[in-house]
Amino acid sequence: MKVSIITVCFNSVSTIRDAIRSVISQSYHDIEYIVVDGGSTDGTLDIIQAHSSFISHWISEPDNGTYDAMNKGVHLASGDIIAILNSDDFYVHSEVIAQVAAHFQRTNVDSVYGDLQYVGKDNTDKVIRDWISGIYHRQNFLYGWMPPHPAFFVRRAVYKSLGCFDTQLRTSADYELMLRFLYKHKISSHYLPELLVRMRVGGASNKSWQKRIEANWEDRQAWKMNGLRPYFFTALFKPLRKVKQYFILKQERVSTPQVPKRKSHYV
Repeated sequence: MKVSIITVCFNSVSTIRDAIRSVISQSYHDIEYIVVDGGSTDGTLDIIQAHSSFISHWISEPDNGTYDAMNKGVHLASGDIIAILNSDDFYVHSEVIAQVAAHFQRTNVDSVYGDLQYVGKDNTDKVIRDWISGIYHRQNFLYGWMPPHPAFFVRRAVYKSLGCFDTQLRTSADYELMLRFLYKHKISSHYLPELLVRMRVGGASNKSWQKRIEANWEDRQAWKMNGLRPYFFTALFKPLRKVKQYFILKQERVSTPQVPKRKSHYV
């Protein structure tokens, strides 16, 4: 089972090295790594070229934003499974892809998702909040739920059948894609209750209050674009879920370190 991992970047010299190294350090042998650069001018290309022997395909050219770049990567991909790892993100250890591939092989589902941890932009040892995805139930989307996109792995056949990222959306195309795949078309999914990815804070959708308002509006549009009717409070509940993530992190800091391992769940 080949896994295609796509990293998109633009002027990411301070973070791209961590993303690349977290991919090339994976123990899983059948990985196709694709890097799509938007025409960086800050030294990002030097880092990509320095690791080019470990990269299956890479391109550097102007694009129409992050999601356009992701679509380019999806079209280049030839793997059975597609993963998106942003240039600000990195896998937490070398067995992540092996774990994910094993669950695909064992369950034969359309998608697998896990947990994500937000860390400091300049200090990745500083944990900001934990995104514990939890078991998927379709109606959870109505209460603001979504899996973390960098920890969401999908069969390439699903992209071919249901389409790629909608570039009309500037900050919520990942949400729209997961809403379309999971909620509208009801693809099967498996929750892997493990921390898979760390993400630096300061993403495009939460850099400022203006960006958060824009993202909230686009979340509403995602439902409308798919002919779906959310509850009146759905868009409000989505950002409120972040408060719970801070609370979970606070609890973990004061709890005993001997935490029972969570069981896997299938849907």
